[in-house]
Amino acid sequence: MAKIENCCVIDDDPIFIYGIKRMMRDIDFCKDVTVYNNGQDALDGLREMREGHDKLPQVIFLDLNMPIMNGWDFLDEFIKIRPPNSSKTLVYVISSSVDPKDISKVNDYALVSNYILKPITPADLEKVLKD
Repeated sequence: MAKIENCCVIDDDPIFIYGIKRMMRDIDFCKDVTVYNNGQDALDGLREMREGHDKLPQVIFLDLNMPIMNGWDFLDEFIKIRPPNSSKTLVYVISSSVDPKDISKVNDYALVSNYILKPITPADLEKVLKD
């Protein structure tokens, strides 16, 4: 499996963040992980990366329910700011929501690769590596 160079986790739950970072380390998922606690902080950080000519993360794990800016609003804004090379950025929506509307709405965003139900498992991360 190919290791990912850099990834981003956008989630406001410190327990989830701790768990996913530990799983990533255990399976050697990626070299660098950047964490943002809401969509607005993530947008600001990704804009800075873009303006600094840094590569955007190869993978973004995005929670839907967050304060300040939720995952849907983040996606709407990320579409506007992403540079042409961001097609290499795969977005995975990570949520505990089993609401069929949320699962269906993911299909409205071409940049979203998949919807992963929390709690995320090492097998989920390994599947991302294979994709």
